[in-house]
Amino acid sequence: MKELVEHIARSLVSDPEQVEVETYESRSGVRLALSVADSDKGLVIGRRGRVVNSMRVLLRVMGARQGLRVDLDIR
Repeated sequence: MKELVEHIARSLVSDPEQVEVETYESRSGVRLALSVADSDKGLVIGRRGRVVNSMRVLLRVMGARQGLRVDLDIR
């Protein structure tokens, strides 16, 4: 899942070297924290949050197949 988020984010931003994904595990599931350059946050979020919400849907589907709850945060 971490690799998927990194791949999508790096293909969207203008500075792919700034993309970092951290994984935190808890009792309820997995939380991914995506960090990008400040100038690229709008590209990752998209208009009205459509891009980031699409990424969240993909992660939830992947997590559901594994029996996990997955959340994505943008930092």
